[in-house]
Amino acid sequence: MKPTSAQKVWITGASSGIGLALATQYAEQGATLGLVARRGDLLEAFRAKYPALEIALYTIDVRDHAALAAAAQDFMAHVGCPDIVIANAGISAGSVTGRGDLEVFREIMDINYLAMTATFEPFIAPMTAKRHGTLVGVSSVAGVRGLPGAGAYSASKAAATRYLESLRVELRAAGLSVVTIAPGYVRTPMTARNDYPRPFIMEADVFARKAVRAIARERRHVVIPWQMGIVSSLLHVMPRWLYDWAFERAPRKKRAAD
Repeated sequence: MKPTSAQKVWITGASSGIGLALATQYAEQGATLGLVARRGDLLEAFRAKYPALEIALYTIDVRDHAALAAAAQDFMAHVGCPDIVIANAGISAGSVTGRGDLEVFREIMDINYLAMTATFEPFIAPMTAKRHGTLVGVSSVAGVRGLPGAGAYSASKAAATRYLESLRVELRAAGLSVVTIAPGYVRTPMTARNDYPRPFIMEADVFARKAVRAIARERRHVVIPWQMGIVSSLLHVMPRWLYDWAFERAPRKKRAAD
């Protein structure tokens, strides 16, 4: 599915980082956009840069599933069913069991995984009726193995990856595509908190260009950058004893309370 000026694209977590970079890429292609984020002022600033485009803004916390559904219905009522829906909203923080981080676990899972299902839910029936559409979930290479100090984040991304795989097979007969985008390290405000080495880190605009191309080609699963794809493949097959030994002393993500 090649990008056209008539494309309608829905993106959550669109006010900064990867979501903003993706919105910029599609805006440059002349797409009609539906953008969701908690920070409405940043969304307004983005829309002001593209006065000629039709850009609908929804200031929503993606944990509010009813508000997400209402926004989706509003978008479809005004511009029609989207061609592409990107569930990108996500958060990251260190989390350690036994340190009082239970609410951090809940918040990360609610936003990174459950909100993805809630983002897609309103669009499945309309897309199926048209037999046209691409659902995109932004996962992470962090979901390949359980990273010490980031149990909540790794679990949420592993859940997202497996969910997207299930959804891809479920919707195959309906003519819909499901694309999993698994970023490595991308330079965003979220990764700026990480004070440990970030190999193969990529600028957000470069990442977004590659992701948009992968979405257009309806890639089933793509790791960006490709070098992290090799790393994640090796981690996936690494014996448990070797993984445990190698990562026992690995640097840890900062906890939200730190």
